[in-house]
Amino acid sequence: MSNQLENIAPLKQPDFLPMSRKEMDRLGWGELDMLLVSGDAYVDHPSFGAAILGRWLVAHGYRAGVVAQPRWTTPQDLLCMGRPRLFAGVTAGAMDSMLAHYTAFRKKRHDDAYTPGGQAGQRPNRACVVYANLARQAFPKLPIALGGIEASLRRLSHYDFWTDKLRRSILLDAKADLILYGMAERGILALAQCGMGILPVSESEQNQKQQQQDRAGTALEHMGKMPMPHKDTGKMPMPHPEGIPGAAYIGQESDLPPGANVMRLPSHEEILADGRKLMEATLAMERHVHQAAAFAVQRVEGRSLILTPPAPLTTEELDELYALPFTRRPHPSYQQPIPAAEMIAWSITTHRGCGGGCSFCALAGHQGRRIRSRSASSILREAESFAAHKNFAGSVSDVGGPSANMWGGRCAADAAQCKRASCLFPGVCPHFQVDQMRIVELLRRVQSVKGVRHVRVASGIRHDLALKDLPYLRAIVREFVGGQLKVAPEHLAERVLTLMRKPGPEVFERFLEVFDRECSAAGKPQFVIPYLISAFPGCTMADMHQLARWLAKRNWQPQQVQCFIPLPGTLAAAMYYAGIDPDGRPIPVARTDAQRMKMHYALVKPGTHFGEKLLARKIHRQFDESFGLVIAGYFRILREWSSQVTYQMGRKFETYAERYRAQAVQSPQGQDLTADEMSAIEKDLLFLESSTMS
Repeated sequence: MSNQLENIAPLKQPDFLPMSRKEMDRLGWGELDMLLVSGDAYVDHPSFGAAILGRWLVAHGYRAGVVAQPRWTTPQDLLCMGRPRLFAGVTAGAMDSMLAHYTAFRKKRHDDAYTPGGQAGQRPNRACVVYANLARQAFPKLPIALGGIEASLRRLSHYDFWTDKLRRSILLDAKADLILYGMAERGILALAQCGMGILPVSESEQNQKQQQQDRAGTALEHMGKMPMPHKDTGKMPMPHPEGIPGAAYIGQESDLPPGANVMRLPSHEEILADGRKLMEATLAMERHVHQAAAFAVQRVEGRSLILTPPAPLTTEELDELYALPFTRRPHPSYQQPIPAAEMIAWSITTHRGCGGGCSFCALAGHQGRRIRSRSASSILREAESFAAHKNFAGSVSDVGGPSANMWGGRCAADAAQCKRASCLFPGVCPHFQVDQMRIVELLRRVQSVKGVRHVRVASGIRHDLALKDLPYLRAIVREFVGGQLKVAPEHLAERVLTLMRKPGPEVFERFLEVFDRECSAAGKPQFVIPYLISAFPGCTMADMHQLARWLAKRNWQPQQVQCFIPLPGTLAAAMYYAGIDPDGRPIPVARTDAQRMKMHYALVKPGTHFGEKLLARKIHRQFDESFGLVIAGYFRILREWSSQVTYQMGRKFETYAERYRAQAVQSPQGQDLTADEMSAIEKDLLFLESSTMS
């Protein structure tokens, strides 16, 4: 146990964190210290933020409760367990709520894996803002902290794809007190500790006052004098937030420690005036997270938004965290299964962080590039605990992290002085060290645990790193691939890969050669599932055709193609917004849906992706059978034209269906379609996208 844990009296861990007053009563809790509000359903699994933070707080003596997916038209759901003593923590969940709701073409998604029954629409758009406002209504003057991926990526000025606008920090829109960005265990504990003993204690709680002061422990000694409520508003300010690691708040630079290293970012107004400044700010944010040695300051609307340096957990602290008694099940109040919970129920997280630094990935700004690994003994204990669960069938679905082959990775140099944007691009850094055969040994030890029959690597591997250790790759292919291995080349055009910070096409081709050879030697017919991105900033139609031709040569029909979405806070979003590469050079950007769809469907063929029978069935529900067959036949004609046809919003299907039927009859081989007819298809064929895409 860490020194902090030794200085406080932890509470007994409940079977589940309470979600109702009745559950609190069974635990003997008179009130909560903090309330965690989440856009996800509550699953007591270490892959779910509310569960891992809530149990971490309970382990340190704080009473944490959860309100999951509350109604956003009334604050009543937040009041079910009473007012918490210290603060309310708000998160949109495991995904940005806008990404959870909308496709790359801004269409409503039909499901949500983090909701019972996979039902869509159980969290609001911009959930952090909405939930923070609900908390403010429910608990006036109570401090509110935002966390999770949505708040983390939107902590500074950022481009919002769904409104096509630059937005200021979500802290200001939500009117919250601070953001705990990144993996927030250390930050939320510091926030709880510096808040203990400063809020009024009700008469019914007098007998607990001394225990609460004791469990505040040594952290209070380092926070200095605690502030008093404002004489006019009565609101308790956030005490000394500069002492909370991984926090973003509105403050004064004069309050920072004397001699502090300060990184000044372009102001929000400067970025509004010159979009190129967003690239500068994003690159600075990446350095801020990786080096973890400075405060960052951005001016916005005459105020200073201050970011404290992050402080990732150590190996010992990660071991403590993952040793907590997670049930790995949804809260018993749910009547329907939760798809995400079933998917990751028997997976093991070995580490946090990813050295790749891919320009489109949220990890660079959330978990960072520094690898923080659990010990082998901690991982094995988690595997051993699976056998005690009646629902465990013997298969460990995944042992890994952001990339499965970075467990134990470390930088042999001083990361605080590192100037690289990636540990792996343009080549693997000589200071980035990882013993991949040690990972194989770990997997073998997990597989030898009593009750474990199969171990799989489902989180995917970094293929350029795997090629640095062929015995590792041989062992993975022969022992731990269950028929399919996920790999993310993302593209095959050299210049697009450079913008992505991914290795060149020859690296992926070399990987495929080794993979095929090892599969043949082992007598195992296995397949690589490549993850690909279309319409990336800097990509042209020529690049998409190059990728399409490469896939055709291999007779591959891609299953995992994502049309690029500029995620807030990522370098690729800055490229998209500013139209420049990281060095400031102009690049082409597919901005309209028509341009983006055209690139996307260069890879995704209508007949392959949707199927003629599916189309015929959908059309038949609205029109007569013969007409449905005509339209299905028309899509078969267009199969070879799919790299030239895009599917864009247009008029209702009834108004143009007759024209398409006539075209199909007049041009049975698709050879007489004119440029105007092709243009009409591009503008009008909403049916395909809106009826069949999720």
